[in-house]
Amino acid sequence: MTTDHPAPHSVSPHELTRLAARVGECLQERGWRLATAESCTGGWVAKTITDIAGSSDWFDRGFVTYSNAAKQEMLGVDAGLIGQHGAVSAPVVCAMVAGALAHSQAEIALAVSGIAGPGGGSPEKPVGTVWFAWGQAGGASVTRRACFAGDREAVRAQAVRTALLDLLEWLNAPLPRKTDG
Repeated sequence: MTTDHPAPHSVSPHELTRLAARVGECLQERGWRLATAESCTGGWVAKTITDIAGSSDWFDRGFVTYSNAAKQEMLGVDAGLIGQHGAVSAPVVCAMVAGALAHSQAEIALAVSGIAGPGGGSPEKPVGTVWFAWGQAGGASVTRRACFAGDREAVRAQAVRTALLDLLEWLNAPLPRKTDG
């Protein structure tokens, strides 16, 4: 699935907190724990999750694998896969999910890898391109590519929001109602 976001989207900390809390509720209902494998978001998804009191009941661990070497060493992502497809690709985020599951006690994992900018983009993968994957132990991962607009902070914030929103969708959970604040 591919989604383009032509205009920067403001992401509020309150929105991220609501999403993370709903993720926690859904995981607790199922008795599952989550692991994250993050590159361009640098641990922001895990930080948002651990801002929720009691998240240790449903969040196992987060891997910040910013470099290709970290992806290989911490998650077991094959160097050839990165060489063939690039770190920002569906095969690599799927391998990141598999690695997070293999190196944790979690039942589900999510992975994020992208080009937040301002440099590093190409015609095939412009700045703002982010790949996501979600998966469960023993199952196939689901992937999504999004193209976000905005500066580095905006791209990263939108990536965190999308990771949490799509995790909720993947869990087939009702989304939290938007409230002022």
